Amino acid sequence: MRLGFSPNTLLSPSFSSSLLLPSLVFTLSNSQLFPHSRLHLQHPLSLKTNSSGRKSAIIRVHKVDHSIESTPVNLMAPEQEFTEVNRNLYPNVEPYSTGFLKVSDIHTLYWEQSGNPNGHPVVFIHGGPGGGTGPSNRKFFDPEFYRIILFDQRGAGKSTPHACLEQNTTWDLIDDIEKLREHLQIPEWQVFGGSWGSTLGLAYSQSHPDKVTGMVLRGIFLLRKKEIDWFYEGGAAAIFPDAWESFRDLIPENERGCFVDAYKKRLNSDDVETQYAAARAWTKWEMMTAHLLPNEENIKRGDDDKFSLAFARIENHYFVNKGFLPSDSYLLDNVDKIRHINTTIVQGRYDVCCPMMSAWDLHKAWPEADFKVVADAGHSANEPGIAAELVAANEKLKNIIKNKGN
Repeated sequence: MRLGFSPNTLLSPSFSSSLLLPSLVFTLSNSQLFPHSRLHLQHPLSLKTNSSGRKSAIIRVHKVDHSIESTPVNLMAPEQEFTEVNRNLYPNVEPYSTGFLKVSDIHTLYWEQSGNPNGHPVVFIHGGPGGGTGPSNRKFFDPEFYRIILFDQRGAGKSTPHACLEQNTTWDLIDDIEKLREHLQIPEWQVFGGSWGSTLGLAYSQSHPDKVTGMVLRGIFLLRKKEIDWFYEGGAAAIFPDAWESFRDLIPENERGCFVDAYKKRLNSDDVETQYAAARAWTKWEMMTAHLLPNEENIKRGDDDKFSLAFARIENHYFVNKGFLPSDSYLLDNVDKIRHINTTIVQGRYDVCCPMMSAWDLHKAWPEADFKVVADAGHSANEPGIAAELVAANEKLKNIIKNKGN
């Protein structure tokens, strides 16, 4: 593990570690911390004198933060600056209320609330589009502090009608989020979204910046042509040629000039089995590339015809229509509308589905937002390093809100 200490830093030989969150003990002489890593410190911080009379500090390092934006650790800083932020997923909690909200003459959305009914509201915006929500999505939030709202977007999850593309655009979904907020009588709330959820989270916040108290965005997807071409027209195949073959081979050679269009034809076929075959191939391609290391449980989701049909049909519908955004750079062009909102961007370095170029472009356009790059992760929010950063980002916003109340 590269810790980023200067070459002449003295390290004590003792350490202990756990599987996911290392806890290391080092002796650092003369405060010689290399400035490219921010270390999360545990109490107590103690000094000892070695045989040469030089003082050194015993520091417990909870985890290395793989952030590009970094700050040197000042050993003389006040003790409160070393307060630890929780980076562990919270235990699962069950919803205390659920319901369905009719948002159009066609569509009805499933929603649920868990955590603290009187807590700070946070809305979870799922990926896909078409992915739906699940119980594990609640674990990123402190249930004693947050009022956690999950909902399934049009056509996804428990929302009805299933896999429906009619009246299903980004602008419809933005209106739905507002209707849900008003239905639950929430004045303003925190926004949390990854992958397509980051796209919709940005679009919603840019449309209603006065309703958003903070944002946590992961696996940035700006729905630009180069991003869709990268993943669906052969770019990512350079890294996953084995997984790509099944996705490619469903389409005859004479239709491979545009895979998104070729899949649209099959996902909307009059033959149900043709739809399901295309949906399975589309979904498995994404599930096989979503983790840095293969995740069999995730890949098996591609075998679920009901899930795959909504996931593939709705994704393809949005990508064919360029996300229904007025321009390729729309989300970057409108960053000024949300620049004031406390935001953390979390990105896996080796994200193949939503490569880091998009997160980097957003970071350059929005340097005020915290930018966390997880060095040993791909796309999925469930990878240990990404999950830890997401929890920590929510904890940071929680502490900001608590301090405002003091």
